[in-house]
This record gives sequence, C-alpha cells and structure tokens, in this order.
Amino acid sequence: MLVRRCPWRSIQLHQLWCPRQIHTREAIHDKRWPGWQVIIGIEVHAQIKSRRKLFSESSTSCPGEIPNTTVSTFDSAFPGTLPTLNPKCVELAVRTALALNSKVHHQSAFDRKHYFYSDLPAGYQITQRYSPLASGGYLKLSKGDVSVGIQQIQLEQDTAKSTFDGLRRTSLIDLNRAGSGLMEIVSEPHMRSPEEAADYVRTLQAVLRCVGSSDGNMEQGSFRCDVNVSINKHGQPHGTRCEIKNLNSVKFMTVAITSEVFRHIELLESGYSVSQDTRGFDENKAETFKLRSKADSPDYRYMPDPNIPPLLLSEEYIETIRKTMPDLPDTTRVRLRNLGLSERDTDVLMAVDSGHEVGFDGELGKGAVTYFDSLAQQRDPRVVVNWMTHELIGQLTARKETFSDNPVSVEQLGELIDLVQDGKITGTSGKLLLKHIIANRSSSAPSVLARELSLEAVSEDDNASTRAWCVEAIEALPEEAEAVRQGNPRVLNKLVGKVMQLSRGRADAQNARVVLEDVLRR
Repeated sequence: MLVRRCPWRSIQLHQLWCPRQIHTREAIHDKRWPGWQVIIGIEVHAQIKSRRKLFSESSTSCPGEIPNTTVSTFDSAFPGTLPTLNPKCVELAVRTALALNSKVHHQSAFDRKHYFYSDLPAGYQITQRYSPLASGGYLKLSKGDVSVGIQQIQLEQDTAKSTFDGLRRTSLIDLNRAGSGLMEIVSEPHMRSPEEAADYVRTLQAVLRCVGSSDGNMEQGSFRCDVNVSINKHGQPHGTRCEIKNLNSVKFMTVAITSEVFRHIELLESGYSVSQDTRGFDENKAETFKLRSKADSPDYRYMPDPNIPPLLLSEEYIETIRKTMPDLPDTTRVRLRNLGLSERDTDVLMAVDSGHEVGFDGELGKGAVTYFDSLAQQRDPRVVVNWMTHELIGQLTARKETFSDNPVSVEQLGELIDLVQDGKITGTSGKLLLKHIIANRSSSAPSVLARELSLEAVSEDDNASTRAWCVEAIEALPEEAEAVRQGNPRVLNKLVGKVMQLSRGRADAQNARVVLEDVLRR
C-alpha cells in the first residue's frame, strides 16, 4: 500500500497537540475583582483596503452603495467559477506582518472552512487556519511596558451582510461585502484588563492605518473583534474561556469584557462552573448573552482548497516590502517630539488620521501628519502645529467636518502663516482669513484675499488710524475707560478687545494698548 503524506494534516495535528508556551506576567491586582486574574485574547478581523476583492475582479464595496451591485459570479458562488488571488491583498498583509514583527512564511496555503449560513453563498469560507501567511510577533502597547504576542496572521474571505427586516420578518442578504479580503490577526492571551484590551485595539488600528493595509473603521464594520475571556485565582491555572463575538466599538468591548468577568466571578463564587460558550453582547443591557455552547459548535471540516495552489513568497519579495515600509506610529511619535511638539499636539496630529485618509492598495500620504510635514518645511514646527491643531482642525470640527474635508491647501496655509509671522496681517486677521477660505472653499492666495477683505495690518507708522479706533472704543465703553483712569488696569483688556473688533483685527494689540494708555492719561 502506498501511503501519501499530507502536509496540511500534519500541520493540523501539530497545532492540536503541540503544547503552547504559557505567558507569565507579574500578578496584577485589580480592585474591581480582588483575588482574581483576568486573561484576555483578541481575534481581529480587519478588512484589507484594496480596490479589488481577495479572489475576484469585483470592486471592494464602500458604505452606502446599492446592495448586490459590486458582486461577481465567483463571489456569489456560481458553479464553475475559479478564484484569482489579488496580489495587492498579499502585499498589504505582508506589510502588516512586518509591522507586527511577525515571521512571514515563504509558503502558506488556503483551506476551506465549511459551514452553512445565508451570508455564505458557497457554503464554505476560504481561509488560512492551518498554514497562515505569518506567525509570531508582538505589538507593544502605548501605555506601560506591555507587549502582546501575535499568534498568527491569515488571509481570508469576508462574508456577505445579512440584515433582519422586523416588519416583514425576513432576512435580507447583501453580497457586496462577500469575498472582500480580510486579515485575521490572532493575539496571544497576554492582556490582563479591559483597559489593556482597549489599548491593544487602538494601537493595532494605528499600525494598520499607518502601513495603509486597513482603515480600521469599527463603526463601518471594517474592523471587528472577537474577544476571549477567562479568569482564575492568582497562582492557579487559567480558567474556562468564553468568546464574545463581533464587537465593533472599543467602548462596548471594554464594557462587554467587564460584564463577562463579573459573570464568571458570580458563577465560580456560587459553586458553579463556567461553560465554554460563544456569546454576543447586548449594548442596551450592557451584558453578554449565550449564542451557542462549545458542544453546539459546528464541525467546520477544514480541507485544502483544491483550486488555489500554495502561496509562495520569496525572500527578495519580503525584503522589497520591508524597505518600502512607511514609518510606524512609535517612530512618527518620536520624530514629532524631536521637532519640539508637545505630547498633546503630537497626540492630536496622530489622532486626526482617523482611517478615512487611508487610500486604496497601500496609497499613503494624505493624512494630517504628512500635511504637517509639508507645512513645517522651513517654518517653525511649533508655530505650524498651533495653526493646524487650534485653528484649522478647530474650525473644521466646529463645522462638523473631518480633516479629509479640509479645503485649505498646504500652500495656502503656509502663506497665511508667513503673512502673520512677517507682520503683514495680525493673528486675528489670520484666523478670519482662514475661516473665510474654509467657508467659501476659496482657492485664492491669502495675500490676495487679505487685500480684497481689507485685512492687511495697519503699519506702526499709521498711528492716526489706531488712535481713531482707540478714541471710538473709549466712547463706546465709558465705564471701562473710567475704571482704568481710577487705577484698574485689568479692564484695559476689554478696551483693547473693542479696538480689535473695530479694526477687524487689523490693529496691533500691543500698539493699541500703548495708544489707549496715552489717550486715557490725557
């Protein structure tokens, strides 16, 4: 008898029977659950920001598109259709693996994961459970000296989207999302609190956005988390874990973990055991609920996909991607701090890159940090960041717009800052000018707009105009003027403000103060 060795099966058995290395950390004593230790691991499903789906020529759908319009015959599982791997999805997944310090395997393979549900047209999902693209690695959290291990990173298909219509009592299926490329990033169970889990998710989002592999948008469903939670007494073996599925908000994730921890404690302290369940989260009740038990879990009957050959990546291919990697968030943060930016300004700049600015297929360079880098060339970085964070972003936020809606070009804001620094317009006039550009979506140069709107600064030699505004301010505020004459200098600020209002910001505030004091002494 000829016995053929099956590499896929040997990998599967190795993963099932090979003992896992236990991660040990110094005991963390949490006042919320004294005596108990919380163990958390997270599986993240991040949609790859590619123009095409993972195995078809269909465009990746965007929110708000008409249902069932970006779908091919392969996505809808027509018989006889064959998959064609999108190389951009592979490249972006390799970027992610390198950013997470993972080992990219030169050979990986695709499996079929069988289960039957209305949002899975083929009756199976193509994934890489037993021969992933990458394994190992770690992600350093932003707070504390904590690193979370990465178990593996795998490519897989996304499912369709099902929506239940309560009025008609019917489930509606939208195949637009079916077949979109996903990265499943599986962490080790190294987190010990809901806050560490939240930090892990936010840090991972920042890394994915930075390398351009995903926009990390939880609200729109392109970044979903399955959280595994267990508890044990300090010094005791890990307890039975439960999985909370499809959490799409960091806030709800922390609430769900906290709720699940208290549920486990209540069961164990009452003498019951914790059953290994898959659970959902009720946002209204702020508690988890049972979906199915481990005994009810389907047998996925994994098998190698016969239509997709092994994925082979050369060392040269991996190194080429490594050399073209953009700066990671930690590197960017250090660089910005070295330019003299405060921690707050650095956090604001990096937080503005909210994922909406991530381009397709790894396109970079459209976020706030890149805008700042261009603007700060040959200018004081601290002056530039003040205009960006306090004025530009502040005015966009007041209009309920994001940075991606910013109509002010780098050249316009740069010229505006130069006009203020050179004394050709005042800071107040600069703010009015910026507001005008944003409101009117003007593409004119700030110097031209300053002349048209009469916002050019009054020269120091033109004391006649400043004196006229000061006299008018004193006449408009006689009580404040008398208070200054009686020896209350703090009221002078109100008179200066009136001068700035009358001059529409053209007067120099310091010069106006001097002229006011001179007029009031007479």
